[in-house]
Amino acid sequence: MSTGTGLGLEIVSTINKLQDVFSAVGSSASQIDLPQICVLGSQSSGKSSVLENIVGRDFLPRGAGIVTRRPLVLQLINRPATAAAAGAAAPNGAAAMNGAEKTDKHANQDEWGEFLHLPGEKFYDFNKIRDEIVRDTEAKTGRNAGISPQPINLRIFSPNVLTLTLVDLPGLTKVPVGDQPRDIEKQIRDMLMKYISKPACIILAVSAANQDLANSEGLKMAREVDPEGTRTIGVLTKVDLMDAGTDVVDILAGRIIPMRLGYVPVVNRGQRDIETNRPISYALEKEREFFENHPSYRGKAQYCGTPFLAHKLNTILKLHIKNTLPDIKTRITQQLQRFTAELQSLGGPMGDHNSANVVLNVITEFTSEFKTVIDGNTNDLSLSELSGGARISFVFHELFNNGIKNIDPFDQVKDGDIRAILYNSSGLTPALFVGTAAFEVIVKQQIMRLEEPSLKCCQLVYDELIRILGQLLAKIPAFRRFPPLKERFNAVVVNFFKSSMQPTTKLVSDMVAMQTCYVNTTHPDFISGHKALAIVQDRLNASRPPPPAADPKKLAPGQINNNRDLDVDAKKEEPSFFGSFFSPKAKAATAKKNGATVSTMEAPPAVIKPQAALNERETMETEVIKLLIHSYFNIVKREMIDLVPKAISLTLVSYSTKNLQTELLQELYKPEVLDELLKESEHIVQRRKEVTTMVTALNKAEEIVASV
Repeated sequence: MSTGTGLGLEIVSTINKLQDVFSAVGSSASQIDLPQICVLGSQSSGKSSVLENIVGRDFLPRGAGIVTRRPLVLQLINRPATAAAAGAAAPNGAAAMNGAEKTDKHANQDEWGEFLHLPGEKFYDFNKIRDEIVRDTEAKTGRNAGISPQPINLRIFSPNVLTLTLVDLPGLTKVPVGDQPRDIEKQIRDMLMKYISKPACIILAVSAANQDLANSEGLKMAREVDPEGTRTIGVLTKVDLMDAGTDVVDILAGRIIPMRLGYVPVVNRGQRDIETNRPISYALEKEREFFENHPSYRGKAQYCGTPFLAHKLNTILKLHIKNTLPDIKTRITQQLQRFTAELQSLGGPMGDHNSANVVLNVITEFTSEFKTVIDGNTNDLSLSELSGGARISFVFHELFNNGIKNIDPFDQVKDGDIRAILYNSSGLTPALFVGTAAFEVIVKQQIMRLEEPSLKCCQLVYDELIRILGQLLAKIPAFRRFPPLKERFNAVVVNFFKSSMQPTTKLVSDMVAMQTCYVNTTHPDFISGHKALAIVQDRLNASRPPPPAADPKKLAPGQINNNRDLDVDAKKEEPSFFGSFFSPKAKAATAKKNGATVSTMEAPPAVIKPQAALNERETMETEVIKLLIHSYFNIVKREMIDLVPKAISLTLVSYSTKNLQTELLQELYKPEVLDELLKESEHIVQRRKEVTTMVTALNKAEEIVASV
């Protein structure tokens, strides 16, 4: 089996370099998922033994419970052996198959490990690699068997390995032991899902062959994220421990749980071999002999064992990287553009800025954006909701318009109230015709009701301007960079809007007062009194029942009755002018004095209110007044609907767009306050460092992928 060379070695090395670059800036700093093989399985499945067999060295921590408590990113790099060691090294794709494993005293100088967190330090003693993994794990997770998603990056150089990138993940567990967290199962599962759910991840699902494959926790989890099995390789350990007469041939043939990339059976070292420090080369030789001599596997022994697994993983990884490399290049370019733009908004790598220029540019940008939002000329118009000036237009033409139109002048003034006003407005002498004073009193009262919605309209427009202010403060990058500038900017603009509200509300109130101080009954749209009277009379006549038939005994019009006997007939008494203010049953009190009947009068009551329904005269006069009020009030409503938005636009909206820049320059563009306004927050300083590091890493990553 040949070692990974040529283009395959180059592209795997490229991914290793990218992993180092992005690991140095933090695993969550970039959205770029790199191809890698993640080893998944339960604690007792033999994951560690599989990895050590692939490397050909003992280097992983061992013990009871959770041993792998942090992801271990293991980069295997094939390198040619030196002349001195060429005879001793016999590369076979997994480990040296012949000769004793090197002891600590005679460490092979062609094999060593390097940790990313210890740059420049080489570990020729693999026992020390194990000690460093334990030490760094405990430094991040403590000694209580807790876990951490922060990976350990280990790179192993050797002429006896194939170039591979493997991620050893913590083993699946069910029950917390000792002082492990109670939710240890969920923590481990969430961490594993974060790795294996990425489309760029190849899953190496390790399962024990002497257990029911359907109960394999590793395969179960792999099928959750890869139900078709297109990126999952099954590894069957402990094949040598199966009951006599049983084998995994059906599994390898895909008749149990099909897997597109298939299964590879392996034989790991037993616990006694580990305890007696049997070298891995011995275990690999035993593995080869087992498959070549087993009746079920000897016909296909070349497809079994650790060397074949390492070769298959190398081939799959190279093919996977080739397929994903164009997409990786694209994502690196996109990320570089995004982080570069953010770095520019943060003032560049050094955060340099000229105070006066920054403030001047921010004022210019803000006022320009403000006018653009009001006028609706912005490029990023919303497709789903109104914004900016359109919301102000909605206040004018929907809310205010409907609010004014819905005011009914007679929802608070009843017919009886109009009757009382008619009498009161007549004063000492009862009016012969419908009094205009009553009309003016009532219509002015109703016009005053328009002031409240008009002032409410002013407030709603003010609220929309404040809303636009908040959106711009969040949109312009300089405000995120300089919190004092944002705070001062907000205060100045809000005070400017408040000062503009004073003349606006006064103008709107004056418009209502203007309507009440003079009632223009000559308005061309106003119905005349004569026309109103005629309309009411027509309505009343139409509602009256038809007159009874003429009585033949009655005289014709103009005929004089000389029969004096008829004078004694009782005349039907006409209702008095104030008849409705007295009960129909009320009778005048009488008394006799010296035989003569004398009418007596009582003093008027303290409160005189109508006691009866409207009579015909009162009904006619009330209807005329109502018709006049309705006509004139509609005229005033139309005028207010038209004029109030114009007034608000003049003194608040348009005034703000024209004069806001001048106000900001006067308040903010002062030498004594510039430095104070441009103090950066700690968050911005920290973010600039992160973005600068990320831009540097992405630039390096772009150079790396460009070389392929």
